[in-house]
Amino acid sequence: MLRERGAAPPPVNPARRTQIEARIRRRRLRRTALAGGAAVAAVALGAAFLPGTAPDRAVAAEPGPSLHTAKREFTLRVRVEGGHPNRPVRWSAGLYADQESFPASGVTAEVTRYSILDRSLVRAGQDPARALGETVRFARQAEQLGYHRFWVSEHHSVPGVAGSAPTVLAAAVAAATSRIRVGTGGVMLPNHRPLVVAEQFGVLESLYPGRVDMGLGRSVGFTGGIRKALGHGLADAGDFGDRLEELLGYFTGKQQVHPGVHALPAEGLRPEVFVLAMGSGADLAAEHGLPMVIGDSPGMAEAAARYRAAFRPSEWAAAPYVMVAANVAVGESAAAAAYLQVPEAWSTAVSRTRGAFPPLSPAAEILAMEMTERERDLLAEARAGQIHGAPGEVALALEELVERSGAEEVLVTMNTFDLEERLDSYRRLARLTRG
Repeated sequence: MLRERGAAPPPVNPARRTQIEARIRRRRLRRTALAGGAAVAAVALGAAFLPGTAPDRAVAAEPGPSLHTAKREFTLRVRVEGGHPNRPVRWSAGLYADQESFPASGVTAEVTRYSILDRSLVRAGQDPARALGETVRFARQAEQLGYHRFWVSEHHSVPGVAGSAPTVLAAAVAAATSRIRVGTGGVMLPNHRPLVVAEQFGVLESLYPGRVDMGLGRSVGFTGGIRKALGHGLADAGDFGDRLEELLGYFTGKQQVHPGVHALPAEGLRPEVFVLAMGSGADLAAEHGLPMVIGDSPGMAEAAARYRAAFRPSEWAAAPYVMVAANVAVGESAAAAAYLQVPEAWSTAVSRTRGAFPPLSPAAEILAMEMTERERDLLAEARAGQIHGAPGEVALALEELVERSGAEEVLVTMNTFDLEERLDSYRRLARLTRG
């Protein structure tokens, strides 16, 4: 019974499936590249890239600077009538195949970037130090697979999570890689003084220019004891907007909370800044003109739409940018993929009954356990909304997710007990999304 719950993704309406499959096929576009790849004439630009637009509705396309000349890649901004205006479209000369049945030839365009969040989860029988080392190793693998960003997180006094100092770990990741963007998902601003956060990210951006992301959240310690140890309480989460404004001011040199105080070497630097959309996070991101990260929850589409409508262009971002976080597993079959998501889901279920997120256990051990009805329900709840399947099924689910959210980027959070199985899933996903 347990294996059947989440063994396969929910069925897709046949008409809807046909529509999404057609959208995937339309990714295979024709283009004419002029000298140096600086200009493009595109045919059949449509709903594959800008939800709600027809293939013949593109009215303007402006080439952007070359990103990776060795791969003949560059960016465009496409203005359309309807849909999501001014969304970045990434063109890439090379092979592409979302499903094995689709021809892998021609030139492709990608609206959606794919990135990774790794929380440095501890595995049963291993110590936290090994989990941190595996995070750095995973970052190297992610870079080789072509993922856009690699983020780490902040958790305090959690037995199953080794990632407690995100800026320190981000520095180790950046030092071990050379191209992938590195950042935090995120630093919990209520736990820190804005000046210290600015200084830390100023150092990171100085050492690894053009590669640093400052993802910021508003969570505080999970228990009263942790909050007391950190020196911050629940009330500090309510000051997130003020703390955010002060933090940004240290980079721009405009902060007025502490006149005469400067964050060096942060002042004048511009790491990419993201707000984790927890609570009122989406509204604060729009107010400050910042990109936002949001989970795939029931209110996600509404929050993303509200954010886009209220967004105020700023020196940090000229247009709204949505990154949607999702737990995605790809396997030979839907059952094999769902199996990968059992260990983290079980640790999540345990945390809701015993108050602590334990180290990951092998899926086989978990599925062989005698569980109470409440434990089975919590495990099913933890697995709800996850994306898993064979490559073709996941391609359809991701198209659906991107259409619902209008996201420019997907932040993948999947973790499992077996590291080689985890890498295999991310390798399959990379083939799906990047060709």
